[in-house]
Formats: sequence, C-alpha cells, structure tokens
Amino acid sequence: MQIYLPIADIPVNMFLILAMGMAVGFVSGMFGIGGGFLMTPLLIFVGISPAVAVASVSSHIAASSFSGAISYWRRRAIDPALAAVLLCGGVIGTALGVWLFTVMRSLGQLDLMIALSYVVLLSGVGGLMLWEGLGAMRRARRGETVTLRRSGSHGWIHGLPLKMRFKRSKIYLSVLPIVAVGLLIGFVGAVMGIGGAFLLIPIMIYLLRVPTGTVIGTAQVLTLATMAIATLLHALTNHLVDALLALILMVGGVTGAQFGARAGQRIRGEHLRVLLGLLILSVGVRFAIELVIRPEDLFTIRDIGTSP
Repeated sequence: MQIYLPIADIPVNMFLILAMGMAVGFVSGMFGIGGGFLMTPLLIFVGISPAVAVASVSSHIAASSFSGAISYWRRRAIDPALAAVLLCGGVIGTALGVWLFTVMRSLGQLDLMIALSYVVLLSGVGGLMLWEGLGAMRRARRGETVTLRRSGSHGWIHGLPLKMRFKRSKIYLSVLPIVAVGLLIGFVGAVMGIGGAFLLIPIMIYLLRVPTGTVIGTAQVLTLATMAIATLLHALTNHLVDALLALILMVGGVTGAQFGARAGQRIRGEHLRVLLGLLILSVGVRFAIELVIRPEDLFTIRDIGTSP
C-alpha cells in the first residue's frame, strides 16, 4: 500500500514503514533504550532524505519518551533536581545542534555530516560495547567475579567546584559535568536524530556515579525535553518534520516495544550487551560503506534560491 509523505516528498509503502517501526520498537523494548540510532539510518536507507529522517524521528522519540517519563515519575524513580541541571545544558546543546544542522543544510553538506557522525559515534560506541560484552561473557565462563566501584565512590569529577546536593539520587556533585553531559546529549540528538540514552545512561552511571535507580527515569526526562525542543525548532526553522511519517512510526514502535520487553527479560545481561554492540556497530559500518561506494547517481539537484 503506497502512501505519499508530504514533507519527505516521496511515496513509500506504509506497511514497510510500519514494520520498521515495529522492529525498532522491539529493539528498544529488548535493550531498554531509544531506537533513534537505528530508526534514522533505516529511513535513510529506504530513500528518505537524512534531513527529514532526523527531524521526523525526533518527534517520534519525544512521543515515545513521554509515556516512559510518566511511568518513572509515578514510581518516584526520577531525580527532579538532576533532570533540571541536565536540561540547562540540554536546551543549549539542542539549540546549537539545530543551528549547525541548518547551516550545514544551507551549504549542501548536511547528508555528509550526518553520515560521518553516525560512522564515528556508532562504530566507537558499538565497538566498546561489543568488547565489554565479550569480556563479561569470558569472565562468566571462567567463574571470575568483577569488583565494581560503588555508586558513591569518588573520582576527579567529584572534586570540581559548584557542587549541589541531589537528594533523590543521594549524591553531592558539581553541576559543571552534569551541564556538559546535557549539552552533549542535546547537541548529538538534534544533529543525528537520536535520543542519546545509550550514551547518557553509561555516562551517568560510570562517570557521574548516579545510582541506577534514578538514571533511566531521569534520562527519559532529558530525552523528552530535548527531542521535543528539537522537533519544534526543526519544524519552525527547516520545515522538515513529516507528521504522517512520525505517526506511522509511533504506531509500529509502541506495538513492537511490548514484545521486545518480554524477549529482553529472557536473555542474560552480557548477551544483551553483545547483541546491542553488534547492532550499533553494524549500522556504523553500513554508513561507512555508503560513504565509499560509487553512488548510482553521480550528481544531485539542489535548490540554492535566486538572488534578488
């Protein structure tokens, strides 16, 4: 069944887009992270322009994060003070990301920037996750135990000034690294169309030493706010948000997430990390291949406007 996407300006098979939404929702439910890092590349691979894919997936991620944030709020698993400090950096980072997005689009280099960003980020993160997961599996086979640092243990970050007490998370930490992390996640999300949870959660747990009980819910709040702002800015400045595309993805994503959550409960943690690392790494490699192979069309047509 072919439908026409008005903003993307191409006809697509509705069932294909719905199936993509379900597949990404399944992955999101299985691994407990947002699927923007997978959804945006899939849309690009089926012919939707990177600009429209990034802007439209931002709205999809914002909608998906809303239900998650409400659920964690009811369970009191969100640190409001920590979320507020993260948002201080997240709002600035999102605005900077949309500004760079707009500038690169006007220069005709947006597609290249998005592709390179995915190659660098996903290849690096996927490779690290795969290495850590394989190491955990080897240790489990040998019966070795790993002594983890406690969530309250201190590092050099805890010696920074401008400290603030976060009562819900029970930590006393400088606001500087928290704002910096929020800025990074907002910037990356606006440029690449990803929620950034697969980056934010490990950083908060292993670098900032935030207890796991409040990490996921607080990350959901930051994702919701930054993606909502990114969607609004993309719609106002670039007019690239395809509401019909986002709606179809949401329907598929919500359905697939239910099955993914059940499947994820049956797989061991280290196996999940290996699978996720392979998935992230494969997407990065796919983008790298796209950059070096000879394209079918050796030229593109771009509207550069007319001078007065």
